[in-house]
Amino acid sequence: MTGTQPLVFKFGSFTLDGGKRLLLKGDGEIAQLTPKVFDLLFYLVSHAGKTIDKDELMSEIWTDTIVEENNLSQNISILRKTLGEKRGEHRYIATVPGVGYKFVADVAVAGDTPSSGEIPEQIPDADRPKWRRPILVVIVVLVSLGLTSFYFWRNPPGGSASLKSLAVLPFKPITSDERDEALEIGMADTLISRLGSIKEIRVRPLTSVRRFGGPEQDALEAGRALRVDAVLDGSIHHAGDKIRVNVRLIRVADGSPVWSETYDEPFTDIFTVQDRIAGRVADSLKIRLVGGSTVAEKGQTTNPDAYRLYLQGRLYWQRLTQPDVRRGIQFFQQSIDADPTYALAYAGMGDAYRSLPVNSDVPAADAMPQAKAAALRAIELEPDLSYAHTVLGWIAYWYDHDWAEAEKEFKTALELSPNDPDAHRGYSTLLTCLGRHDEAITQMATARELDPLSLLTNSLEGQTLFFAGRYDEATDRLNKTLEIQPNFWVAHVMLARIYIQQKKYDLAIAESEKAGQFSNGHSEPISLAGFAKEKAGRTDEALKDLETLKSMQSQGLAADYNTAMLYNGLGKTDQAFTSLEKAFEAKDVRLILLKVDPKWDNLRSDPRFADIMKRMNFE
Repeated sequence: MTGTQPLVFKFGSFTLDGGKRLLLKGDGEIAQLTPKVFDLLFYLVSHAGKTIDKDELMSEIWTDTIVEENNLSQNISILRKTLGEKRGEHRYIATVPGVGYKFVADVAVAGDTPSSGEIPEQIPDADRPKWRRPILVVIVVLVSLGLTSFYFWRNPPGGSASLKSLAVLPFKPITSDERDEALEIGMADTLISRLGSIKEIRVRPLTSVRRFGGPEQDALEAGRALRVDAVLDGSIHHAGDKIRVNVRLIRVADGSPVWSETYDEPFTDIFTVQDRIAGRVADSLKIRLVGGSTVAEKGQTTNPDAYRLYLQGRLYWQRLTQPDVRRGIQFFQQSIDADPTYALAYAGMGDAYRSLPVNSDVPAADAMPQAKAAALRAIELEPDLSYAHTVLGWIAYWYDHDWAEAEKEFKTALELSPNDPDAHRGYSTLLTCLGRHDEAITQMATARELDPLSLLTNSLEGQTLFFAGRYDEATDRLNKTLEIQPNFWVAHVMLARIYIQQKKYDLAIAESEKAGQFSNGHSEPISLAGFAKEKAGRTDEALKDLETLKSMQSQGLAADYNTAMLYNGLGKTDQAFTSLEKAFEAKDVRLILLKVDPKWDNLRSDPRFADIMKRMNFE
């Protein structure tokens, strides 16, 4: 800037002071802007009414580095939000399609600079105090030494050490016409796993952050929603044998950047890039890395093809529909074929298989042995892989009914990874089934604290409170879950259970029907609806639901446990025990609820029920 160039502009209710690098709102409040966003605003305002080409903006604002158009659009989006523009509004900044941007608000050049509510007269360069020149020289020297984060008034020494929680957002595509969703989510997933092994910081899991993966997602908005101190925001592009990765660490409180970097590497070096990013994060937070110079996760691969296939497996199985889980398993197998020593791929396969019986009514015998074999192979390859121990914990009590072994596996997983919400969630569910409700509630609350937006964690916390007899708290938690995602069928199932116990049968039927709709025909909602209809005096409708379950059973689409539940609701005790015996022989995973589900209370004095409980190792 020269001495004759205006430094202070007014537009709308804002005052922009280029000398002090401040944007003031009408009430004198300072709007927090990152340095690049401020530079962008100042350039646009100082050229108000003129269409600025995108290339011109990028070269003027990012003078010392090459950036992609995505960087510019992200900063424009942040700027619009700061100025209060809503989607589709162009009160200040207009997009000129195919060209660039124009600042369209009326701009006045102010004759004063803001200070204590008044703006003192601008001082010509020649008359500026002599002491300013040495300070400018010092700043230039510091910048030349690479200290580009010389913002000591906003980032005092040790400031980064106060960042105790982090969200790694799904990476965005650098160019919108070429997306690789598995790689975008997978980069975040891998970094979450690597940084999650550091005890000093809590890293939000993929289940919470994946909803913030849209190309237009604002990183600061995501950080506030996830209630974290910092956000790692990145973009990635894979073309041929090359990758480009842009990444930045942002402090959520004021939007200030901690650091940013760009990597252009062969795809075979993607693991090195991940190590560098994780290392920079840990260094910025003044945290000592696990293993010295690298935080590489246990059980990883050095084979990029195996890694890509593993990411594809993760992408599909986490959708939790049977076709997607099956496809995910195929990708895990291909990953293992590419690298037979890839422990994480075995653990992922085990997790996918063990999810099928509870989410898709797949017979346990058709999934659990494969799940156990894969998890054990993962442990054989990497004994300290916490993920595999968590999977074995689920299998030990869902399928083997070995409560002590399950507790040992979950405790081992938590020793290896204390901030793993999956391990806390699994351990809590085990404790609930054993009737250890206070411990279960504590473990699930910890899981939710670590993973606040997880639909499954929030729903299972509702279940934990329900089985502890805390119905109002359970209802409140489940309703909050549905505020996050109204179509999450598991939460509707659990609300139906509560309403049945409260004898609110019409509400129970409504929730069951919603669960059936959103689950694409899972057998439990049908069973609960029939149970509630019988209690409401709608026996004919309940019997129709029973016939539906029988028809589904003949096709292998319904669980014996759910049929037994409806038989019991209809007062058909002998048929209920016949179905329970079939469920036991099939090792139906839902049998783990026998000890705590109040719908069985009327049968607890029957010797046949006591015998099943004994064979389940409950007695």
